[in-house]
Amino acid sequence: SADKYSGKNIVLNIFPSIDTGVCAQSVRQFNQDATKLENTVVVGVSQDLPFALGRFCAAEGIENVEATSAFRSSFGEDYGVKMEDGPLAGLLARAVVIINTEGEVI
Repeated sequence: SADKYSGKNIVLNIFPSIDTGVCAQSVRQFNQDATKLENTVVVGVSQDLPFALGRFCAAEGIENVEATSAFRSSFGEDYGVKMEDGPLAGLLARAVVIINTEGEVI
């Protein structure tokens, strides 16, 4: 819920799947970098099922990134990041979106 992050900057790390090397590394890197950001929450978003994200975060010690599943939601369409064709059709394209404290994408 957006209210949960009210008054904070939000960094959305959007990626296809936690079970790929590049995506997993991006979550690890954001987990390290998140501690340096003031008044900011980092949210990792993918189409992975919540239990898969939870498994990865627990195994990797991810504590500074909130992993969120966009499965069965309109997130991909809302942010224009849903891949429409190719072998990863239906998954989210890699992107970083920054939302300021006023809720504006910058």
